[in-house]
Amino acid sequence: MINMLTNYQTRDLQSLIHPYTNAMAIKTTGAHFVEKGDGIYVYDNENKRYLEGMSGLWCCGLGFSDPELIEAAKLQIEKLPYYHLFSGRSHEPAVELAEKIKELAPGHMSRVFYQSSGSEANESQIKLAWYYNNAKGRRNKKKIISRKKGYHGVSIVSASLTGLPYNHKDFDLPLDFVKHTETPHFWREKIEGETEKDFALRLAKSLEELLLNEDPDTVAAFIAEPVMGAGGVIVPPESYFEEIGKVLKKYDIIAISDEVICGFGRTGEWFGSQTLGMSPNSISMAKQLTAGYAPLSAVAIDNEMANVIEEHTGTLGTFGHGFTYGGHPVGCAVGIKALEIYQERNILQNVRNLSSSFKSKLNSFSDHDIVGEARSLGLMGALELTPNKTPAPFKEPGKVGAKMASELLNKGIMIRAIGDSVAFCPPMIITEQQLDELFDPVKKALDATRDWAFAEGILD
Repeated sequence: MINMLTNYQTRDLQSLIHPYTNAMAIKTTGAHFVEKGDGIYVYDNENKRYLEGMSGLWCCGLGFSDPELIEAAKLQIEKLPYYHLFSGRSHEPAVELAEKIKELAPGHMSRVFYQSSGSEANESQIKLAWYYNNAKGRRNKKKIISRKKGYHGVSIVSASLTGLPYNHKDFDLPLDFVKHTETPHFWREKIEGETEKDFALRLAKSLEELLLNEDPDTVAAFIAEPVMGAGGVIVPPESYFEEIGKVLKKYDIIAISDEVICGFGRTGEWFGSQTLGMSPNSISMAKQLTAGYAPLSAVAIDNEMANVIEEHTGTLGTFGHGFTYGGHPVGCAVGIKALEIYQERNILQNVRNLSSSFKSKLNSFSDHDIVGEARSLGLMGALELTPNKTPAPFKEPGKVGAKMASELLNKGIMIRAIGDSVAFCPPMIITEQQLDELFDPVKKALDATRDWAFAEGILD
């Protein structure tokens, strides 16, 4: 098979290690080259068109090749292609974007600190939490509570925050100061007879028990995605963050909202924490901050944290943290334009207008033999594939989800298999007619996947 690979694919194999890829399997299949994008579509190097049902990696909320975003990047490259924010330097795009973030973010955010990726943002969150507590003389407050199936990045600390086994295996992770509490997945984790309110209360009680076992005076922060993205698009019960918030406030624990996926309209509000009632002290953001057109991330912190941190830099003489490309002027200029477009084109309203249709279309597959649950919020959702419509896993976990993604790819739809869940996160510019185009092939793909699973002995 290796001789059947194209020149592109052979060069790729000789040059790259691909993230989240079986490097031995791809030697047989070769990489799939994406050549160009237009609107909600991308085209491969054979000019086959695909509806990009995942916005790239949850990023391109405004689709591909938007002329205003391209022009914003071009103008900034011509004016100031690079500069940094170290040693008191600054530039107008960094300031203007920070002002816009503060205006839109919940929780009275006071300062913005830039990075290049979501992993770097969450890595910074932990350093800021430690710095803040050290400044307040609380030097034992170092532990971080995350959640099983949460996803917060792939750097050493952010991968430790991530609660997924494949991010830990043979990387010697997680680090021991990170503790994981329960996943707020009602369908999979509920006890018989339990209501969603009961479930939320139980998880809040479990979090409190964890804090007490660890000693809350040693716990600095709790980090959570409003909707868990790479864990399978898990939408928590409505009262979940309200109950969790009570526990965090009781024990003076910083609440970090990881909005890397949910931020900037994906749930129908500017931030997922607004949709789901989370009250953060700090917020991580990336991806749709620039609509995926430039690498940029940011952390926003509230006024109390900002005051303590800034005063402590006066004591120490500096703030010894920062990234070469944090606040890159091109990224900031693109971010400014992206936020303007979200507002001028009423993108949040489009998400709200389509969210019920998106949910209805997903839910229409709930009766299929291998669909255990359909779930969504705003314009992100998933079908969880299971045998016999129960939370029990398939005999060979992960294979059915991968097959479903392959079936849809063959039909011109790009989605993402997360284990045996298949995720949908289309660009937020999608129309009702294009939603039909996204979901029309799903039934046939489910049927083909089920038949294949029977033939392979994965289903009885």
